[in-house]
Amino acid sequence: RGRAPPRGAPPARPQQFHLDIGVPDLDQAARLAESSGATLLDDTHPWRIYADPAGHPFCLLHEK
Repeated sequence: RGRAPPRGAPPARPQQFHLDIGVPDLDQAARLAESSGATLLDDTHPWRIYADPAGHPFCLLHEK
């Protein structure tokens, strides 16, 4: 059975999986992510999209 990579990920950042991380304090988690080497990709939503130092995307969002 053939497997194909996910579609829709930009070629510069091939996505193999995506983490949504719920946090109690979004601003504090964002500071920690950025100080650990993450790059902010998009903050135009109620959540924030980052890339880790290797380029893998993940989202930080408020816990429910």
